[in-house]
Amino acid sequence: MKLKPKITIADHFAQMSDPRIDRTKRHKLIDILTIAICAVICGADSWVAIELYGCTKFEWLKTFLELPNGIPSHDTFARVFAQLNPQQFQSCFLNWMKSVQTITSSEVVAIDGKTLCGSYDKSNDSCAIQMVSAWATTNKLVLGQVKVNSKSNEITAIPELLKVLELSGCIVTIDAIGCQKEIVKLITEKSADYVITLKKNQGNLYDEVEK
Repeated sequence: MKLKPKITIADHFAQMSDPRIDRTKRHKLIDILTIAICAVICGADSWVAIELYGCTKFEWLKTFLELPNGIPSHDTFARVFAQLNPQQFQSCFLNWMKSVQTITSSEVVAIDGKTLCGSYDKSNDSCAIQMVSAWATTNKLVLGQVKVNSKSNEITAIPELLKVLELSGCIVTIDAIGCQKEIVKLITEKSADYVITLKKNQGNLYDEVEK
């Protein structure tokens, strides 16, 4: 008998390292992660909104979470997530997405860069955070995200994102910044097709297409 793949958040995030010291652990890490992920999926866009979601859905959440001390406060969510290993979290998240995603024939995966609103820190004169995301248009799922290095740009971030995605049979769309040999090579190596914007800054290639 073929076993069904594990698709629960707890299955995929159980391996996350808990950065807290024991005496501060009033809430289980998997409870904090599960509530936050469910809340964000439902539209929560702040720590306060995540706490409110948890309180509102408490009866439902406690059917599969332990919640020994109720719903964590918004300050607890903020502190815990600030201490998590981002690479480890991304790995767990991507594996979870792969388990729940059903790629349909000719699924369109849109690769796009975004600036996170409110991420510019004027006091430290730090730049706003730039992210590159992969969006499955049919399934309406974010398949993965990578942060753009402050000393780099989307051209270097896009290949890192493509490397961790399952794209076989998909059509990948990217704007003009993705019109690079390495990016196209990666997409074809993933057995996917692509639609990429071509602009005049590509010189010879643009002229050749124009003919």
